[in-house]
Amino acid sequence: MLQRFKQLTLAVIVAHCFTAASASEPENDWQPVPVEIQKTATGWQLLRGGEPYFVRGAGGDVYKLDLLQSLGANAIRTWGVGDGSVLDEAHARGMTVLLCLDIAPERLGFDYDDTDAVNAQLERARLAVRQYKNHPALLGWMIGNELNLMHTNPKVWDAVNDISKMIHEEDGLHPTTTALAGLGEDTYSLIQTRAPDLDFLSTQVYGMLTVLHEHVASIGVEMPIMVTEWGTVGHWELPHTEWGAPLELTSTEKAAHYLKGYELAIAPFPDQVLGSFVFLWGQKQERTPTWYGMFTLNGEITEPVDAAQKLWSGQWPENRAPYIDGLFLDDQAASESVLLEPGADYPILVEAGDIDSEQLSFEWVVMEESQAKEIGGDREVTPATLRGLIASASAETILRAPEAPGAYRLFVYVRDPEGKVAHANLPFKVEA
Repeated sequence: MLQRFKQLTLAVIVAHCFTAASASEPENDWQPVPVEIQKTATGWQLLRGGEPYFVRGAGGDVYKLDLLQSLGANAIRTWGVGDGSVLDEAHARGMTVLLCLDIAPERLGFDYDDTDAVNAQLERARLAVRQYKNHPALLGWMIGNELNLMHTNPKVWDAVNDISKMIHEEDGLHPTTTALAGLGEDTYSLIQTRAPDLDFLSTQVYGMLTVLHEHVASIGVEMPIMVTEWGTVGHWELPHTEWGAPLELTSTEKAAHYLKGYELAIAPFPDQVLGSFVFLWGQKQERTPTWYGMFTLNGEITEPVDAAQKLWSGQWPENRAPYIDGLFLDDQAASESVLLEPGADYPILVEAGDIDSEQLSFEWVVMEESQAKEIGGDREVTPATLRGLIASASAETILRAPEAPGAYRLFVYVRDPEGKVAHANLPFKVEA
């Protein structure tokens, strides 16, 4: 999967997560818990404090951690060190943190031929390692996120290997990894030859998660693996309208994909897959405000949260989120590339229900279509919302098409009385 949840420029990436680390050996009373990867007769096993530790985690930093822990999760991952508070927050809840060092990607302008810059980056990483290596919540070190995305200079893996060796010198109690966008054969070969010091590989995969094991076997990966981002299907993996708008899954379809991916690619292979981190425990704008987040902008729980609880604890929540069977505009589905005339009225309909037979409420939103071209989860501007185009807040109502020609997207949010939400959206285009 592409690098997500980072909204930093290159200048911030170079400095962000290391500013708090200034002393060579910070004073604290932490007692580290050793973490290691042990070779077994059948494969690999992650041990924490000498006990088996299969990671059931989510990516998203400090956000609703009490809820996350209550669902059965035991770990979180980050995209940067920040002020280190994530470690304290996780430890207070008996959870661990796979802590990511902000290692600059080549695609944002970092030059891995610049020896001075590479060495300076390593030393900044050293300060962070010295500051947090003894924290009891520390699970391991992630050396950068998706450094293989659009990279051309193989020296990035030399730098990763040097940082890994530095970590093992400074901290002999926690393993190292780097998170990859997907897991290509060429990248795996480069890591084998240029970054052999890594203890395990981390891969981030979405629509192809269900066939991950077959892919790993086909390219001969023998290292232990962790899936550090997975969830819905990526916006680059799905069909588009005739004008190029990607077709997002409904929250119901997303929840089904969570269940299927985990049950096919993660749970059945504990001898190689050390665990996983679902994405995204939070909310963000990436092509739409609903594509990757497990919560709405208002922090409401969606169906993928329920699915995660089922996977981690074996039990569905007592109150399930609503579900959506279909969304239609002018009796057409999203796949039909819906075209409207300016200012004309059209019927809209959402087919939704609730397993708990609760009374549902409906919210309709019209937004301009995102024109974002960013990759890797880089920051996107949220498109403008248009007001006054929906006749009523009901399952079946009328949309008045915008007057201005262009590309738009219709969203519907279906809520139960406890505030759980199902959502869907449908791109449409207005033509004069």
